[in-house]
Amino acid sequence: MKSLSFKDNHKLRSSSRVAVWRSWLMAAGALTILLSPPVCAQQADSGLPVVVQPGAPGQPTRTLPATTRATLPPRSPADVQFMQGMIMHHAQAVEMTALIESHTENKDLRLLGARISHSQSEEIKFMTRWLASRGESTSLPMKNMGGIDMSMPGMDMSSQQMLMPGMLTPKQMDALKKAKGAEFDRLFLTGMIQHHNGALIMVKDLFGTAGAGQDAELFTFATDVDSGQRAEIRIMQNMLEAAVSKE
Repeated sequence: MKSLSFKDNHKLRSSSRVAVWRSWLMAAGALTILLSPPVCAQQADSGLPVVVQPGAPGQPTRTLPATTRATLPPRSPADVQFMQGMIMHHAQAVEMTALIESHTENKDLRLLGARISHSQSEEIKFMTRWLASRGESTSLPMKNMGGIDMSMPGMDMSSQQMLMPGMLTPKQMDALKKAKGAEFDRLFLTGMIQHHNGALIMVKDLFGTAGAGQDAELFTFATDVDSGQRAEIRIMQNMLEAAVSKE
């Protein structure tokens, strides 16, 4: 029998090492498969939402169950009254803008009226949704109007209309409806400036009430009302000044 040469012996040892490495890798792969969780389980776990509640200062965060649902923040009675009152307030502004088409040809006033009508109509929709989502009525209770309890026995509301700050009185509205042309323009602008200033008072009263205005949606809405109506007041004041300079 021929003895193996050094070269042949080296090849045999190399082949043996390769075979051992292959066996070890196959065994390691099998062990990994056995110890790893099923792919479907991993996908199922990754699909579950993770709800994390931040802890108080110095406290750790908490992982809440996936079934946790968000809740609306607590509201102040003043928040509800503000929204109810502002719906009434905005409704009169929309009523005023509806007169523009048949009472004036002033293009600038028509553009302004369209802007006010659209923005306040959309805001009425928002306020209605806000109240409905909290189970509240869109109408301001009579006892909250003007700080007077209108539910008192013997109180006759048939000849009265309680108004929010800045709203035009029935007499002012009648005068606006009867006016035409330049006179209508003047009454509309002065009346809407009065109306907008009333909205600013309502926002100021809201934020001046303890515990009110903390709801995030209401806070954003009220601050938008404040900034938007201030801007429109400046526009209307400039329009009034321009009209006076033409006379």
